[in-house]
Amino acid sequence: MASSIQSSLLFFLFFFFAAAIAPSLQQSFRPKALVLPVSKDASTHQYLTRISQRTPLVPVNLVVDLGGQFLWVDCEQNYVSSTYLPARCGSAVCSLARASGCGDCFSAARPGCNNNTCGVTPDNTVTHTATGGEVASDVVSVNSSDGSNPGRAVNVARFVFACAPTSLLDGLASGVQGMAGLGRTKIALPSQFASAFSFNRKFAVCLSSSATSNGVIFFGDGPYNLLPNIDASQSLAYTPLYINPVSTASAYSQGEPSSEYFIKVTSVTVGDKTLSLNSTLLSIDSDGYGGTKISTVDPYTVLESSIFAALTEAFAEEVTAMNITRVSAVSPFKYCFSSAGIGSTRVGPAVPYIFLALQGDQVVWTITGSNSMVAVSEDVLCLGFVDGGSRPRTSVVIGGYQLQDNLVQFDLARSRLGFSSTLLGRQTTCANFNFTSNA
Repeated sequence: MASSIQSSLLFFLFFFFAAAIAPSLQQSFRPKALVLPVSKDASTHQYLTRISQRTPLVPVNLVVDLGGQFLWVDCEQNYVSSTYLPARCGSAVCSLARASGCGDCFSAARPGCNNNTCGVTPDNTVTHTATGGEVASDVVSVNSSDGSNPGRAVNVARFVFACAPTSLLDGLASGVQGMAGLGRTKIALPSQFASAFSFNRKFAVCLSSSATSNGVIFFGDGPYNLLPNIDASQSLAYTPLYINPVSTASAYSQGEPSSEYFIKVTSVTVGDKTLSLNSTLLSIDSDGYGGTKISTVDPYTVLESSIFAALTEAFAEEVTAMNITRVSAVSPFKYCFSSAGIGSTRVGPAVPYIFLALQGDQVVWTITGSNSMVAVSEDVLCLGFVDGGSRPRTSVVIGGYQLQDNLVQFDLARSRLGFSSTLLGRQTTCANFNFTSNA
């Protein structure tokens, strides 16, 4: 009888301690990396991702804004959460968000409308519209990753973001509820995830060229494995990232630097011809004009007019020598060609490569036909570059189409960009991440 009681007591104690320890074990799991899917909206050419937010968790579709300052979402419609916390004036969250000023709301309290809260300026970088919005925090949940598959979902209990009115969604893809800012700020997604899980302040973007298969964003270090068992991080070349000292946002405070990612292009070559360019356009001046940035909200690369003219004329000369016929322009492009005379290669249409030399010609970003030519119909291919005018804020904006099937890694701690050029030459694509969960 004593033995039976002793056994029962041991059994009870085992399960008591197991139950007590289980939550702490779950909490102690620290992912080495996180992963998000990225799709392309066919009608707007915007790149979209999805996170889970709030309590209870709901899926939130967002436009990916590579240089965006923070996560902002529509709080006016259907924002219901028991864990929503407005940032009170003078709090550490307000300081982290660089939120100046203190405001009240003169209607019933709700997410996005509370008294004694600080605010920032959510920016729709597609329409270049900005408005005031309450700073807040709430639960955000994303999948961990080992670099090959998604793993278990992990939560950030107090993820800082900004509320915005429904009107700020104008111009964004149907069904989205905000924008996911990946820029160089303390409350952008990369910095918050790195802080929450104590991993390196790195993230990598791999946009898919497929209309039906997702690309991927990794937060944290590699490997970045793509089928068939190719670690795309091994293909990276590196160049410094530069800070534009003047903000490029739609609204900003004096002295605020840009949150976008700039690199230094030193020369541009089309085929065998190096373009004659005004070199001052390739540097950022004291007013924040010039230079080269990378963007996911610009669907195609945008060039200052003289750079655009030099590149397109050189390209047209090269393809004319290849007996490729120029045809009528198709908006927004100015140079289009009959596809009948253009062959096909593993890295896209057989046209002259475009080379962007970085940091004094030591490192070169190669743009092959897969990233330079846009099929606007079965019979017509257009050069996927757009004229940005004679006095744009940034001289060269490398757009989403030129990023497709390229892995680009942003190392914030070392302030450098890693880029692969096209992955097609390695017989893989950005659609080849295996989203089958191993959790």
